[in-house]
Amino acid sequence: MALNRQPINDRTWAGIRAEFTLPALEQVRRRLDQLMDDPEPVMQQLVRVFIDDGTFCPGFQFIAGGHLHPTVVDLFQRALELKVPHNYFTAWMVTPSRELGGSRPVDLLKGDPAPLLRALESHRWR
Repeated sequence: MALNRQPINDRTWAGIRAEFTLPALEQVRRRLDQLMDDPEPVMQQLVRVFIDDGTFCPGFQFIAGGHLHPTVVDLFQRALELKVPHNYFTAWMVTPSRELGGSRPVDLLKGDPAPLLRALESHRWR
């Protein structure tokens, strides 16, 4: 999939929903309210996707206890610095990358984050 600001197709969102979950933002807020005293810091760091019928949070960013995966947080922060919109960052995370030897970024989250950051920075976003 080319991620050069073309519309992201519904199949991509359906695939993310099936593989990782794609809960609505309000569902995530309610769940975090149950898990922690002050969910606001987590809410401010969330990757969100904006689809016609609402705002959603890709499940690949969560780890146990409602915490965010630190590598996803770092990647997303860098994506924001590069002015990559949330939706395109999310699609990039689940798309095989030439810079990563054909692996999807999401599949490499348990390893060294440096190759992921390099792949994010070298991706042609425009």
